[in-house]
Amino acid sequence: MLKETLLKLLSIPGPSGYESACADYIEAEVKPFVDATARDVMGNLICTKKGRGGKRIMLTAHMDEIGFVVTAIEDKGFLRVTTLGGVNPKVTLASHVVMKSGAPGVLFQESGSEGQLFIDVGASCREEAEQLAQVGDWAAVRGVISDMGNRVAAPYLDDRSGCAVLMEVLRNLPDTDNEIVAVFTTQEEVGCRGAQTAGYAVDPDMAIALDVTIAGDIPRASETNSYVVSRLGQGAAVKIMDRGIIAHPDVVQAMEDAARKAGVSWQREVLTGGATDVGAIHKGRGGVPSGTLSIPCRYVHAPCEMVDLRDMEGAVRILTAIL
Repeated sequence: MLKETLLKLLSIPGPSGYESACADYIEAEVKPFVDATARDVMGNLICTKKGRGGKRIMLTAHMDEIGFVVTAIEDKGFLRVTTLGGVNPKVTLASHVVMKSGAPGVLFQESGSEGQLFIDVGASCREEAEQLAQVGDWAAVRGVISDMGNRVAAPYLDDRSGCAVLMEVLRNLPDTDNEIVAVFTTQEEVGCRGAQTAGYAVDPDMAIALDVTIAGDIPRASETNSYVVSRLGQGAAVKIMDRGIIAHPDVVQAMEDAARKAGVSWQREVLTGGATDVGAIHKGRGGVPSGTLSIPCRYVHAPCEMVDLRDMEGAVRILTAIL
């Protein structure tokens, strides 16, 4: 079921601020397994499973992906765009994209410039292009989804893989003393905005984010460079720190104890750049003990990323043991 869920999530585009289609699918799938679902002003999908007087534990996975927004339409029919989130033009050029309207396009860069991106929707003039897109419309990379057995290669694995894990946790979670609030968040790629408001509203006793981290186990120009954040297929990664948080030691301990209890492999992660939802949540109100359970991912923020389903299955088991 985990793979099927992931493949479906990967087929639904949803850049930052435009996650509603993804939220619709997730809500329909998890509603039978929780006591309540709701959407807030930011578009976060909040799913609550009641407990029996225990702690309130908040779990998050962000629905949004990096993408583009149309800023202008030229007389020759090309669409000028700006980025949503951390897009690296060097690895994104010549990608197939899909527009809000469903129209296909190709992303490219103006000759002789840095960062001047445009989308070619096959139009020969402004009037033709305006039938396919308007200023303010979003666009997202539309790539091949490759089922490689134990591994999947596709766009949007950051963080649809985390969403798939969280959905699987809700499907299989037995009754628990703890109240579980699973939040599928919005606008993480542009500053964890959905998590900030949701964290304040939920007011949890503990928070754990599910997100990807860099799998650096690929060929390197210098084999003397030993800094590898995580390795694919070696288990979910327990975050120690990143740019947004130094994980609470009690939460780190809880995740590692849960991994031992579940009998699954895990890794430790120290990430010198990047952040997750708990970077915003842990500073809310009087502070929230927080951490992140990461899914190793190759080629993060590229048009084609890669994860190992065994790492995702291990993450499901770790979270279930904690809850």
